[in-house]
Amino acid sequence: MHLSCAVSHRPPAEWLASEDLPYDLKLSQCYSKAQNRKDSENQSSDARQPSSETKESKDENMSQLLGVTIAAINVTQNLVPVDLAKGILRTVANILMIVQSVIKNKSDFLAIVNKCKTIREILERVTKDITNENLPRYLAHALLELKSSVNNINNEVISRKGTGLLKRFFSATIDRDQISSWEKDIDRVLILFNTEAITGIAMRVERLALGLDGNTTGLNVLKSTEPPSRPSMFYGRDDLVVELTTLVVNGEHIALIGPGGMGKSSLAKAILHESLIIEKFADRRFFVTYEGLDPSTITFETFMARFAGALGIEIAGADTLRPISTFLRSSSSLIVLDNAETFEEASASSALEKIPSVIAEIACIPTTVLILTSRSRRSAPNVPWITKDIPPLDSNSAKEAFFRIYRSAGHKNVEGGITNLLQELEFHPLSINLLANAAQQNGWSPVMLLERWKDRHSAVLDHGEGKLQSLSHTMQLSLNSPSIQKLGEEARHTLVIIAFLPQGLNEALSKHILPSILQIDTICDVLWRHSLVYRQDGFVKMLAPIRHYVRDSLPLPDSTYLQEIRTFYYPTVQQCLEERNGHADIITSDHLNIEHIIAFDLAHIPEVTYPFCWSFLQCLKWHLPRPTSLTPTIFNIVEDPSTRTPKAHCLWNLGWLYMTLSQHTESMKAFNAAGALCLATGKHGMAAQCVIACADIYRCQGRILQSQQVLEDFQRSGSWGYLNEPTKAKVWFFLDTARMYTSPTSADELFVRSSEDHIWSLRFKLWYWRAKFYNGGDIVQVNTHLEDLLQCTSTGNFVRRGALEGLAEVAFCEGRLSEAMAILQTIIENEGQHSYDIPTILKALVASNQGNHALARELINPAPGLFQFFVLRTAFVFLVRSYASACIELAAGAYDRARSYFLATIEGCDIQGHLNFKAYSKRGLGEIAFVRGDSALAKQCFMETWSLGTEMGVPLRHLYSYEPFYVLPDRFRGWSLFLEGQGPFANMI
Repeated sequence: MHLSCAVSHRPPAEWLASEDLPYDLKLSQCYSKAQNRKDSENQSSDARQPSSETKESKDENMSQLLGVTIAAINVTQNLVPVDLAKGILRTVANILMIVQSVIKNKSDFLAIVNKCKTIREILERVTKDITNENLPRYLAHALLELKSSVNNINNEVISRKGTGLLKRFFSATIDRDQISSWEKDIDRVLILFNTEAITGIAMRVERLALGLDGNTTGLNVLKSTEPPSRPSMFYGRDDLVVELTTLVVNGEHIALIGPGGMGKSSLAKAILHESLIIEKFADRRFFVTYEGLDPSTITFETFMARFAGALGIEIAGADTLRPISTFLRSSSSLIVLDNAETFEEASASSALEKIPSVIAEIACIPTTVLILTSRSRRSAPNVPWITKDIPPLDSNSAKEAFFRIYRSAGHKNVEGGITNLLQELEFHPLSINLLANAAQQNGWSPVMLLERWKDRHSAVLDHGEGKLQSLSHTMQLSLNSPSIQKLGEEARHTLVIIAFLPQGLNEALSKHILPSILQIDTICDVLWRHSLVYRQDGFVKMLAPIRHYVRDSLPLPDSTYLQEIRTFYYPTVQQCLEERNGHADIITSDHLNIEHIIAFDLAHIPEVTYPFCWSFLQCLKWHLPRPTSLTPTIFNIVEDPSTRTPKAHCLWNLGWLYMTLSQHTESMKAFNAAGALCLATGKHGMAAQCVIACADIYRCQGRILQSQQVLEDFQRSGSWGYLNEPTKAKVWFFLDTARMYTSPTSADELFVRSSEDHIWSLRFKLWYWRAKFYNGGDIVQVNTHLEDLLQCTSTGNFVRRGALEGLAEVAFCEGRLSEAMAILQTIIENEGQHSYDIPTILKALVASNQGNHALARELINPAPGLFQFFVLRTAFVFLVRSYASACIELAAGAYDRARSYFLATIEGCDIQGHLNFKAYSKRGLGEIAFVRGDSALAKQCFMETWSLGTEMGVPLRHLYSYEPFYVLPDRFRGWSLFLEGQGPFANMI
């Protein structure tokens, strides 16, 4: 239980404010603040549910149907001979298993289940007598379409499921419109398996004889050049090839765009050798490459000569387009224009004027289809291009491509490290190829390869001449483009800055971040058109291999630009600190960039950077709690007389950031280090705050004895005499909090000291009366004093909330459940708490005690969109939610579900180091065993509860005294009988 006991369960951040600290660290800041409310319409819809009995019956019938269908699919999966079909059936089975185990509205999935049965029957039929080797192209196309459809459904269903500790216990609802859209998509794909439809896919085009007079047209037909072979090293592009092939067969012109080394040319070559392409275009598949030509010197005549040569014709006369056009109109033709950026960037006047119009005229020929590969987005105008940005490889394909070249016998032992390295390259195909070849040719072991990369980075990717042998060569091709050269040095400076900032450049703020680069917008546009950068979520970003090349080959950002970056980001941090919400949007949008510049400056100008470092950590805690890469940098600050105090402040704020995340080990480490530095510099007040923080972490974990010991040891230390009275009062306050749990002392002896600080005096008063209530004091008197605290105009937010929590506990214990619900709702409305914070969880427990289990379950489950966010923000909320879910299911008689939640809570407690909720959950498991007549298991669980309570330092008969909301219903008496040594537990204690 946290300091607010049964209700808030939050470390008292606000209570640790001190004149020794730069900020007032409020308790409410230690816990997540929800950012999205549950849509009211969805809540209304969820509330309109059928009766519990009818719904459970339908769900049971549906679960049986799902089980039968899954079993049939699994049998078929083992029988079908085609791997692609096996994968589809495996995915379909997974969808149904998730629906069976996680989704609440199972009955809405009846149509989907029937579609899945149809899929099983179709795949069993169409793959009969077919193998992977003789799989027809039309069937492969249909299977890939079906694979894409079921994968999309699977991903959507998984997104409702959650991860980690919660995945077994989370339940979700998927709306009917979504389910209906999935049904339609499956129907669309299943049509492809109709025999007549499949027959129509295979397009056959009759070939026409040329019969042309070379003297009148200027055309001399020679033998055309053979298209290049299909790439032997070609992985992870099957779906893309099928998609693009379909477009080409349907007469669409395609522009394949991407940075150098992304595999655009390889993709075009693969398309040329697809069976549907060969069937339609036969020997009129042409590959025109403009590689090796200089954009600054290429002419229109050079362009046309290359074009005609690839077609196998010679042209004569002034009108060079007419004979080519006549040739192309004679039959269907597919033409790849490779490395199109060469002529797209042409600077010669004739090329600039004529090439785009010629391409547009050729594209208008009905029998001609164009595929263009380019780094540039300046594709010829007046052509209806379908532009396709070529993505990196997926992880599995990247590893397959890498290990196809790199054959080290020991790679299995370090495959994880290799995978991380490939991920660091963002699965860039050329970089993977170069890396694998470098390792293979140099005989590097996997460990040596990782070391070489760590030491040399992009230099490892240069081991030959030409763009296929060197990353730097392919990069220089782009950087030497005339349109980039025209921008001057500012283009290179901008590239360096984008590479320096891990998030890239915030485009909306770019003119404020870099005011001296007047044409920053134009530069970003040109870099984007040349695929040197890409745009994502409002940022101009850089692909990893390009970023590594720029960082390794070009100097760091100029000092002028670095200072401009600081001048923008650091005042932003300062204003956020001073106004809390000032520029909070920039903190959350550019947090990685700010973090990086702070880390950079800590290494170069530390004395200036320390205040911005601890201020940024505070802003993160407020607006975007997450682990930070600044952690090792802060711990590694060299200690000397000038750095001890600023390092202590950085560690202090680092500790609070990790406490907000419930990462107690990291938090305790930071607080202990900060406290040691404070003692070394004579900052005894701040050292006391560090001790209080560590003690409170122990208390939050239910380690009450350790919390008490830490505070008592500090009182006996030499620092105690240096503290002022308000700080001593705070130490006494936390010590009384621990003693409230561990000692049967009369409540009259707790929280009786006063403080010069008015707010702290009110806190002593608040907890005096709450302790009186926990120890059986007069309820009317307690209620009166808590209400008086609410009326006090000088009461701070925390005292006000604490008084409301106490009143809610009193109402709950007296059976005034509706009143308890209303008070908890007041807390939510006052503080903007959302569906996944503690007050709403407690409302669910009250609803459960009212017998309204449906409402309790609705309140306890967060909206799916908030699920991942809530897990990240504080793991402690998960423990509370998981335990409360177990209590709700136990009260509802759903013992299997209750047991699952108790086990999940125990698992989470083991990770977080919590004893209290682990003890409560062990007791809950014992009650389930006792109800089921398993006395031996009940004894075992209760003995473990006994052991945990002893370790906590809490008297066993008072295990729940200070957390009344978490007490199990009175009808579960196994624990009481165990403590009394009655029934099957006689003579045990």
